[in-house]
Order: sequence, then C-alpha cells, then structure tokens
Amino acid sequence: MTVLLIPGFMTDADLWRDVEGALAPWGPIRHADTSHDGTIAVMAKRALAEVAGASILIGFSMGGYVAREMARLAPERVQALVLVATSARGDTPEQARRKASAAGQVASLGQFAGFGRSVVASALHPDRAGDEALVGRIQAMALRLGGEVFRRQSLMPREEDLAELHGIRCPTLVIAGRQDRLRSIAEAEELHAGIPCTELRILEGAGHMLPMEVPAELAAAVTAWLGTRLGRTCVG
Repeated sequence: MTVLLIPGFMTDADLWRDVEGALAPWGPIRHADTSHDGTIAVMAKRALAEVAGASILIGFSMGGYVAREMARLAPERVQALVLVATSARGDTPEQARRKASAAGQVASLGQFAGFGRSVVASALHPDRAGDEALVGRIQAMALRLGGEVFRRQSLMPREEDLAELHGIRCPTLVIAGRQDRLRSIAEAEELHAGIPCTELRILEGAGHMLPMEVPAELAAAVTAWLGTRLGRTCVG
C-alpha cells in the first residue's frame, strides 16, 4: 500500500519533509505532482495513473480537493483519506477575482518573484511569522515551481463539493490548525459533518502550514488514527 502525499497551492514535496519518516511504516511514500495541470479533476487522474494499487491519500489544502476527487474516481483504491487544512467550499467571486488579477500581473510582467514575507506570514501561526528558516522554505517552494505554475494554479477553478461529500465512503481524518487564517475551523467541521466516516482533530499552536509548522503533532495524529481505522469497515 502506498502513502500518497498531495501538496497544496504552490507547494512541492518539501512540504512533507518533516513528516515522511513517521509515515514510512505505513507503506512506500510517493508525492503527487500537481504542477502540470489546470483542474482538480485532471490532477486527480494524473495521480491515480502514477500510483498503482491501494493507497492512503494525505492531501494538504488544494491537495485535499485532489484527494477527495481521487476517492470519488477510484473508491476501491483508497483505503484511507487524510484531509489537512482544507475545505469543501469553492472560491467566492472576490477570491477568484484576486487570483485572476495576480495571475494576470505575473503574465504581464513575464516574471514571478515568489511570495513576500507578508503573504507567507498570513499562512503561519503568529508566533512563527518571524521564523526565517520556515519562511525561507515556503518561499523557496514557490520559486522552484515558478510563474507558469502560479498562473495555472491561480486560474484553476476551485469548485464547492459540499453536496458530494456523502459519497466518500472510506475512513477519513480531517485535521485543522487552531490559528489557521486561510481555512477556518468551520470549514473543517463542514468536511467532518459531510463525509459519513470521519474524525476531526484540531491542532493547537498551528496556522495553515501544518506539515511544516507542527510536523511531529501532525504525524502523531495521522499515525495514531491509522492504527485504529485502517482496514476497518466504514459505516455511517
């Protein structure tokens, strides 16, 4: 069984660097590549094509949308689903407008300068906003991915799937950060309420970037849950 780690907006495999060791006993670690495609559905199809057999899916933020789509497309292959700092809501018109504007600016300038400190700080617990090493790692991921990926992911439609959550039948763990300013606790609770077989964990002292801010706590929550839920029948 494969553990497939699915990154979020403008993040890559380094997002998961500090949790991989704890997850390795559950199976070979693979990283989904979301940098090539412009829709959640195509990202999900690419990931399914690149990983054979049964999987544990762990999706962060945008990756949570991809993981849910994978669970709908190939339910027989998804043994467990972990949704980290994510949502089932679609972009509001204002959010879509801001993203389109940012993508247009990058296109018109012909270059991508990455994320400034204020943007990165908005994704972190206030106590971590001055952590130079952490801020640098997040900025480096965006720069590695570059302007074309930024433009594509910014313009990608993020559609609501609240009405489809009931169709996910595998054991599911929803994890949120108490101080996440990008995805609210209410959004995590919507996932918990909508998916029939879920548990919800709120991690204290964390913002949005859970795999990098509180990797030990995140890994402990996931591995403890897998130990009790993996392989069991999901009812409800």
